[in-house]
Amino acid sequence: MSKRDYYDVLGVAKGASEAEIKKAFKKKVMEYHPDRNPDNPEAETKFKEANEAHDVLKDAEKRAAYDRFGHAAFEGGMGGGGGRRAQGGADFSSAFSDVFDDLFGDFMGGQRGGGARGRGGQRATRGSDLRYNMRITLEEAFEGKQSQITVPGSTTCDVCDGTGAEGGAEPATCPTCSGMGKVRAQQGFFTIERTCPTCDGRGQIIKNPCRNCGGAGRVERERTLNVTIPKGVETGTRIRLSGEGEAGLRGGPPGDLYIFIEVASHPIFERDGVNLFCRIPVPMATAALGGEIEAPNLDGGRSRVKVPVGVQSGKQLRLRGKGMPQLRGAGSGDLYIELAVETPVNLTARQKELLAEFAKESARNHPDSEDFLSKVKGFWDGMRGTG
Repeated sequence: MSKRDYYDVLGVAKGASEAEIKKAFKKKVMEYHPDRNPDNPEAETKFKEANEAHDVLKDAEKRAAYDRFGHAAFEGGMGGGGGRRAQGGADFSSAFSDVFDDLFGDFMGGQRGGGARGRGGQRATRGSDLRYNMRITLEEAFEGKQSQITVPGSTTCDVCDGTGAEGGAEPATCPTCSGMGKVRAQQGFFTIERTCPTCDGRGQIIKNPCRNCGGAGRVERERTLNVTIPKGVETGTRIRLSGEGEAGLRGGPPGDLYIFIEVASHPIFERDGVNLFCRIPVPMATAALGGEIEAPNLDGGRSRVKVPVGVQSGKQLRLRGKGMPQLRGAGSGDLYIELAVETPVNLTARQKELLAEFAKESARNHPDSEDFLSKVKGFWDGMRGTG
């Protein structure tokens, strides 16, 4: 039986690109794979036919020979080793392996031989990120501060310069995976890929590990860092210091350090975003007659505040721009002062006498007092007489 044209088998034009051929082949594999068609012998035949066509057309030299001589290029030894494969059936392990890479490569760590590499071409691992909790006062959040912190963690080994090998020598290629970092096992039509057990996926091994770091390329060591806390931070603010986390494994890039801010509570001021709130006592006489009081500011200064006549407890007064500074912005919030009218205590005899007189006068002017009602009656009687 004569063979079908390889381009017709895959359903592509003769001038199809490599990507088009690969795409068409994957479609045929998914359509005719024996596992999907267990009771269809014809599907298995078409599956083998597609594999054979792809095995030729994916190779530039074989494709050129096929385009010139057709199937005769692989008959009678004309095509070298390729003829044996074409006559005896397609090389399933080679052909299906390419499809396996395309379909599942992302799940198995990407393309073969890929991945980040450190010094000497070895596979490198990024260092872990670190977290540091910092507690500051409200005044420090208001002013900003420079601080020194001590961070435990790993740093690049100075002896091997992060390579993990004694004397900084370059690691050797792993003999098990030939530097791929992965090994494959053929099971029927499927190729199973897994991490190389010898090098743990790094593709290289260290024959003589560094004595200082044990081959890790990093050592445990405390570091002292200078940190700038900007004005306006609040609880939950996160400051990122790039590259100040743990050192990478075997020359990999370092992680980052994240500083989480917690602002302690203040005995006088309460904070709500960029605004501050405080409660200020006001003498009873000042509340009744009006006047001025002094209010504290978070920066240590004091502001003069005018108290209106007859003010009551709970009244809020606003001082613009006396709140917290905007984080990474211009301007500041406001300071809200809540007035609390004080009741005098520990009165002298004279003060008691004056308050008693005040209370008596207040009673006379009270709408429910007899004296007040008598005055109102007299007023209306006078108005009637005039009329």
